Amino acid sequence: MTAILGISAFYHDSAAALIVDGKVVAAAQEERFTRKKHDARFPVNAIQSALDQAGIEMSDVDHVAFYDKPFLKFERLLETHLASVPFGFRTFAMAMPVWLSEKLFLKSVLVKELKKFDPNFSGKKLMFGEHHLSHAASAFYPSPFDEAVVLTLDGVGEWATSTVCIGRGKSLEIVKELRFPHSLGLLYSAFTYYTGFKVNSGEYKVMGLAPYGEPRFKDLILEHIVDLKADGSFKMDMSYFNYVAGLTMTNQKFSDLFGEPVRKPESEELTQFHMDVAASVQAVTEEIVLRMTKALAEEYDIPNLCLAGGVALNCVANGEVLRAGHFKDIWVQPAAGDAGGALGVAYAVWHKELENDRTAEATDAMLGSYLGPKYETPQITSELKTAGAVFEELGDDAVIEATARALADGKAVGWFQGRMEFGPRALGGRSILGDPRSEDMQRTLNLKVKYRESFRPFAPSVLRSDVSDWFEIDYDSPYMLLVAGVRESIRKEMSAEEQALFGIEKLNVKRSEIPAVTHVDYSARIQTVHERTNPRYHALISKFKDLTGCPVVVNTSFNVRGEPIVCTPTDAFRCFMGTELDVLVIENVIMRKEDQNMSLQEDYKNEYELD
Repeated sequence: MTAILGISAFYHDSAAALIVDGKVVAAAQEERFTRKKHDARFPVNAIQSALDQAGIEMSDVDHVAFYDKPFLKFERLLETHLASVPFGFRTFAMAMPVWLSEKLFLKSVLVKELKKFDPNFSGKKLMFGEHHLSHAASAFYPSPFDEAVVLTLDGVGEWATSTVCIGRGKSLEIVKELRFPHSLGLLYSAFTYYTGFKVNSGEYKVMGLAPYGEPRFKDLILEHIVDLKADGSFKMDMSYFNYVAGLTMTNQKFSDLFGEPVRKPESEELTQFHMDVAASVQAVTEEIVLRMTKALAEEYDIPNLCLAGGVALNCVANGEVLRAGHFKDIWVQPAAGDAGGALGVAYAVWHKELENDRTAEATDAMLGSYLGPKYETPQITSELKTAGAVFEELGDDAVIEATARALADGKAVGWFQGRMEFGPRALGGRSILGDPRSEDMQRTLNLKVKYRESFRPFAPSVLRSDVSDWFEIDYDSPYMLLVAGVRESIRKEMSAEEQALFGIEKLNVKRSEIPAVTHVDYSARIQTVHERTNPRYHALISKFKDLTGCPVVVNTSFNVRGEPIVCTPTDAFRCFMGTELDVLVIENVIMRKEDQNMSLQEDYKNEYELD
């Protein structure tokens, strides 16, 4: 047996992943255990969980790999700040204590932490990957392709911000890269900051806001900010940005270009201007990604594309790439951000460093991304009794029937089943579910359960066999990373009055037979549900279809705004009692809100820092 532990940590979204003899057996983000969103600390809990799931100790681990090379990151930090003296001195001075105490001497820090698991742990077991190669490995090695072009797009690693790799069998080599400070991820983050959302957290809000606006600033961005070439390569005019040497993403020149100041988070309302800005940066992003992928398909004549890096979570752009057809097939790593680097570096050690052969699996090797901990009934009932829950235990068929009927009756359901998902999306393991036919469900879930902005869209989970009947796609999308349109046959034609609405006013217009998952532009972020990877979730949606004729349910992550997705039964019950969820189902244990002791309710929405 050869066990390889991959780690990402100390920047954001710390995680651990374990592969044994080339197969992934466990992976999770540290935030799920600590309840601190995007937790960057050393992933003590995620590592222990992975070891527990594999039934091994740290002493059984042959190699421990870290997902990037901190010395090269320090080199970039030093060079960029020296180049901007004296303007960058403040950020340089703020960064130095952490680098000199931890990050620059990371090997000793890692050995110290790993010795807590195994006092005899040797630094000889430690290996260091390269940031973008870790991303690329996370995308290619678990993919279903023997050969693929691998495109990674994020903020920045050591120096690279985008890379192109070619994967063949066990081989994976970087052939092109774009370097800091020119970065699609940082460009998108700059607009995230400008529209008043949190960088490295709120980018998906910008994507969700974009359909409410018109991309009227696209040409302005391409004329002044981004010099875009035909092959998708680009340079940014850094005079509009402040992230190299300052403490903010954009500067006054940026605000002057668009004519408004940076939006104040939370306190300042979103206006049509902000929606148009969001639509514009989304349009620019899609244009860049489409040009890149078209050029890569023509240059390498390989039919398969793999994607990773934070920008690969932009499911709207991914859907455009698929529809463009330059690549026959695409596959996106579900944990595309830095957390996935932990898995990628472990794979890179197995295939690149140890030179073990690789055979691509017919679907993929991610096991549906259900790679976190699972809880058995005795532990579930023990935790629930301690929490004061009133519950009922049902048989397999009965719990599916009861949950499906609750959904059909318009109830909001917390659904906690099997292994926790790895990556930012809830995929039917730790999900909140609802009836997509309800005109009120989106607003109810956003405002009364998730406690978040009303414009935020929800995803449909749909049986794979039915997806093409309801959506304009006939393609596997198990990880909720592709957007496609709702079928014309189920759309609702808008009146002239409704068509004249602007911005958030569009939210309450019923646009299809499944309005809770139909965005304002008739699109949906689709998760196809497959019996082979999640038979329980498949059975639930099938029963809901039997009851209603609809093979779709609303799926959103089981948490409130600012909280990581729930991990334990106790987490789930707290969220249940702190929100207006109606029903909670944990494996075969079911709880109804009206049966609970209402003194256990709490002001849960203020428990977590807003994202």
